[in-house]
Amino acid sequence: MNILGIRGKSVRFSDNMLIVELEDGRIIGTPISWYKPLQEAKLSELNDYHFICDNTGIEWENLDYHLSIISMLQVQTKVS
Repeated sequence: MNILGIRGKSVRFSDNMLIVELEDGRIIGTPISWYKPLQEAKLSELNDYHFICDNTGIEWENLDYHLSIISMLQVQTKVS
């Protein structure tokens, strides 16, 4: 287990959010606009995910996109 105990259990999407339920019951969400490949994907593609790296990451194989759950807790800065 990673030092923070952050391991994914499920993923879902709202109109503008990526929402991950953690194994310990916490729920975290971030704007889907932070992840351009996900923002441009169809719902069927978004729902075709699986957890990787002992449930600390999420992979959308058909989109060739990987996301660390811990990175969802980091502040995103906009690059001009």
